[in-house]
This record gives sequence, structure tokens and C-alpha cells, in this order.
Amino acid sequence: MSPLPFELALALRYLRPKRTFVSVITLICILGVTLGVAVLMIVIAVMTGFGEQLRERIVGFNAHIRIEATGQPLEQWQTLASSLGTHSDIRAVAPYVNTQVLMETQPKEGNPRPFAPRVRGVDPVLEARVSDVATNIVEGHFDLGPNKLVIGTTLANNLRVTIGDRLAVYSLPALKRMREAWESGKKEASTAQNFEISGLFDAGLYELNTSVILTGLADAQDLHGIGEDVSGLSVMLHSPDMKTTRRVAKVLSEQLGPEYEVSSWMTDNAPLLGALVVEKNMMFYLLFFIVIVAAFGIMSALITFVVQKTREIGMLKALGATPTQVAGIFVSQGLVVGVIGVVAGYGLGWAGIRFRNEFLRFMNQTFNLDLFPAQLYQFQELPARIVTSDVLIICGGSLVICLLAALIPALRAAWLEPVQALRQ
Repeated sequence: MSPLPFELALALRYLRPKRTFVSVITLICILGVTLGVAVLMIVIAVMTGFGEQLRERIVGFNAHIRIEATGQPLEQWQTLASSLGTHSDIRAVAPYVNTQVLMETQPKEGNPRPFAPRVRGVDPVLEARVSDVATNIVEGHFDLGPNKLVIGTTLANNLRVTIGDRLAVYSLPALKRMREAWESGKKEASTAQNFEISGLFDAGLYELNTSVILTGLADAQDLHGIGEDVSGLSVMLHSPDMKTTRRVAKVLSEQLGPEYEVSSWMTDNAPLLGALVVEKNMMFYLLFFIVIVAAFGIMSALITFVVQKTREIGMLKALGATPTQVAGIFVSQGLVVGVIGVVAGYGLGWAGIRFRNEFLRFMNQTFNLDLFPAQLYQFQELPARIVTSDVLIICGGSLVICLLAALIPALRAAWLEPVQALRQ
């Protein structure tokens, strides 16, 4: 006697490899489930890795929380910064000034190139406590002394400038004063301030490398014309996870009142982070159709098997097998196929994630196919992270789909009348 239940033992006997068309279909069904689970695991792990790497770079370069005065510069920011420093969740606070300027390159040869970036003024000592920009300098130094600035590598390449080059900077207050002088009949011309490039940084993201220019806090205050005031305060938390950031931002907003605007790295980058979440969910739903297609294969194979075993089904019922037991045989077949496919798919998916970068290097060296260009995605290696909940959803969902696919053939076999089945 077999220690296994009657239904499972008979299902395993029917699934033994034979040189029949049904066995080939069964093998194809297992391969379909295997590929579906493996592809889902690899894609979801890569998407998760992308999202986490992106969040790490955003959080590493930008403030976890920003505090600004509503509609005006932030006055007496030193007092506010001191009070914020006593909060248990806050690690450091630093001031910043955001201003719009008109800049022009000063090449030794060729025509100058004008552009109008946003400049962020920071205190170099305090800024090192709230961001990683000081550690991301790839050329030059993090020197924000008088009339010096640091720009991203991509922007420097686009403007064809490097360390030691000078940029002519026209501030909005200076241009405004010149316009007012001309309107009053005075022929005044506002001269530009010359700033020297002291360093190039690489934030790891194209958008940051092309849009951010850093200068000293005092220079930015002069360019913006706000005296000793600042645009806001950057707040660095001990733990910048989403839950903690939301909680601290809500507490600070309630404590400071409507005179202040409190925003976080999540709200500042909501479109980008939201797009990643939507893309991950869409990839998950679309790729799950691979498993559904494999489930239809399981259903067709079991329907064919029920037709072939009609007389045996009738014999089982004549010997006293209940409809539930007959249905259990075919449900067990679908379960076995699903378990084998899911386990094999998990192993294949784990191997694909583990050796993903080795595979990319092999394709690049052997076939000259750069499937993951670093200059495009800003990552030296393909990021990936296996999340237990994602694996459970993928494997559990695939197994449930396989069981549902086996229900229709199982019910068809359970409804067969013994007399009619034996006549087949």
C-alpha cells in the first residue's frame, strides 16, 4: 500500500513519463510555468532594485525634508534650525538658497554659450551633514569659497567646461536694477560676476547632473538679493524610510503651522517614483499572463487525459470511487505540475538574478550587445533585490492558477456516469 493518498498516488502514476503526446504536452506545461515564474522573479527583482537604487541616490543628494516660509524668504533661520536639531528623529539641519540666474561660458576660443540654471547656495560645512554631494566630487574639490561653484559632470560636458574655467553670472536683482535705470533715463549697464568652477560632482542621476549648480551660501544670498535670509532648511533624518519621513513631515507641519511649507523627498520626486511603481505593477500583471498561458496548456492536457482515461474513470466509479476522489486525481495532477514548474522557476529565477551581471558581460564580450548601457541608466551594474513578499505572491499565485486550470477537467471527470464511461 502506498503511504500517499489514493488520489495523489494515482495522479503520480498517470504523470510518469511515457512516449505519448500527452506526456509531451505535460512537459511543455511545466516549462511554461517554469519560464513564467522565472521571468516574473527576474523582472520584479530588477524593478525593485532600480527603485531602491534611485531612492538611495535621491535621498543621498537631496534633503529628506525641506522647510520653507510660505511665499517669502525664511527669516531668523538660525533659531528655527536650533529648535529642529533637538528633535529625536532629526540628525542634521542646513540652510540653502535657491535662485535663478543667467550664466554665460567664457571659452578661450569660439562663441560663449548662455544658459539659465537654478543655483543652490549652501554652507559647505553644514551641507556635508545633510547630503552626499561632498563625497561625490569626481574632479576638483568641494570648494564653495567666494565666487566659486560646483557643477554636475553631464552639465560640464554639455557646456564644454572643466575645472578652473570661469562663468559670467547675471543675477535677477542686478538685471532688475539695470532695467529700472534704463526706464528712468540712466544709461547704466550691469556687469556680470565671474565665478570659477572648482569641482565636478556625479550624483549618479542624469537629471541631477544636468540641473544642479552649487555655490556658497553668501554668494547665493547676494545673487538672490535676500540679505541674510535663506530660501529654506534642509533636514536630514536618522532613518529616511517612507513611514518615518511621512510621520516626521506631518509632525513638523503641525508644529510650525501654515506659515511654513514642509515637503519631503517623496513629494518632491512623486512623479518619478510614481512612474516606477506603475511600471513595476504593469510589468507584474503583464508577465503573469505567461503563467496564465501555461495554465491553459495544463487545462488542455488534462482535458485530453480525461478523454483518454474515460473507461478507467468509469471503472473507478463502478468500484466505489466518489466524484470527489475522481476530481482529486486530476486536481492532484495539476498540483504536481504546478509545484514542479514553480520550484524549477524559482531556481531558474534565482540563478538569473544571481548571475545577471555575468550574463550581461558575456553578451557584451561575445556578441558586442550592450544590453544595459551604463551611460544611459547611470548604473555600473544591473541592480536587483529579491523581496520575500514578491516571491511568495509570484509562486503562490502561479500555483493557484495551475490549480484553477485543473478544476474544469477534474469536474468533467467527476460528472461522468459509470455506465456511459464504460461504453466509451
